[in-house]
Amino acid sequence: MTRRHLIAGLSLASTWLSGSAWRRADSQVERHHDVDLYVALAQRAEQAGLDFVFRPDTVFLDPLSQAQGPGTSAMDPTLLLTCVARATRHIGLVTTISTSFQEPFHIARTLESLQLISGGRAGWNLVTGLEGQDNFGHRPFLEAGARYRQAEESLQVVQALLRSYPDQALRQDRSSGLYADTRAIRPIEHQGTYFQVRGPLSLPAGRHGRIPVFQAGASEDGRGFAARHADAVFAATPTLEAARELRTELRQGALQNGRAAHDIRMLPGLSLYLADSQSEAQALFEQAQVHLGRAQRLAKLASILGIAVDGLPTNRRLGPDDFPEPLLPVRSRTHAELVRRHIADHRPTLNALLEAPEVVASAHWQIVGTPEKAAEEILAWLDADAIDGVIALPGGSLGSAELFIHAVVPALRSAGCLATQDSVGLGLLQRLQGARPT
Repeated sequence: MTRRHLIAGLSLASTWLSGSAWRRADSQVERHHDVDLYVALAQRAEQAGLDFVFRPDTVFLDPLSQAQGPGTSAMDPTLLLTCVARATRHIGLVTTISTSFQEPFHIARTLESLQLISGGRAGWNLVTGLEGQDNFGHRPFLEAGARYRQAEESLQVVQALLRSYPDQALRQDRSSGLYADTRAIRPIEHQGTYFQVRGPLSLPAGRHGRIPVFQAGASEDGRGFAARHADAVFAATPTLEAARELRTELRQGALQNGRAAHDIRMLPGLSLYLADSQSEAQALFEQAQVHLGRAQRLAKLASILGIAVDGLPTNRRLGPDDFPEPLLPVRSRTHAELVRRHIADHRPTLNALLEAPEVVASAHWQIVGTPEKAAEEILAWLDADAIDGVIALPGGSLGSAELFIHAVVPALRSAGCLATQDSVGLGLLQRLQGARPT
């Protein structure tokens, strides 16, 4: 059968250190902040023909969490990807920048700098920020709807700045002494609700084309924003049904906003615990969760849902009526909604709920098994029109990343759904535009 092409990315976040996995002898936790580790991983991803590497971001740290693992401690994603850019030639580089915590001018200059340094391989994972507002005290942290309105204005300003000093304005005519045509360089004079920016940008932009926008929120506000602006969505979709529903909604939203359905791509996060046998993969997953006793699992469930859970009944199946509306702020509305959907769909006992991947691991699609199993499930989701691609999140050990790169990716290419390795020189935006579904 002829399959649609899959867009494949690899997260460069150290997800293989999550939970108790960092305690493994082969975890390389000592290199958590070693840029060479991530550069080498990106190089192997490029050699395998992946489309891009992706670096999420966190801008907060709970000091107490450092007693049990690396937690949210991380390098700046764009600085890390700048190092990756100089050590690779073709692979796309998707960095994460928050519109809640960074000014549009800084965002535009940072993105265009990465675009120039990489020769046109930059992508922007636009987030509005979940935690960390206490580290940016110069402005109030807005409620979700206002954050997306702010993000919309920030994106508008960033795009205007990227047009304000076009690369075509450069003349660099030694004989006449004309360096640039100043008629083409225009201040943007933006006066908006959240930002006042005069411009123009301080470096010429556009030499390598438009920088694609990724978006990472699956809430109602996030989906609306994505339908209007995103080239790709990094989503948490733990089931095929959830993925297909989100992809359909995003494509319909794109059409309602005057775009083509294929202008937006749904790329779920894929949490992978891979090993040579199913039993080894299951052991890998269980080892990563060994730090979570019952008390910790209950606390995590309470944090996800924003409610007290210590009084939940243990002698029957649970349903939506057992979980009132949040009493406390939740870190992620998307994660909370996914857990609530799991409860509504499966009506689990409390013990079963505390074992659910959505609670003990993450809200992402999860595969625990062999590379062959992973490839088969990815193909099944692709054939069911549930996804346009994946962003791999290796878990349990660094070996999961190696098996994804060196076993899963070749299997997907053999199935005819990945671009051939001799075409990996295409830029990230061109790949997004060129791998259109039929």
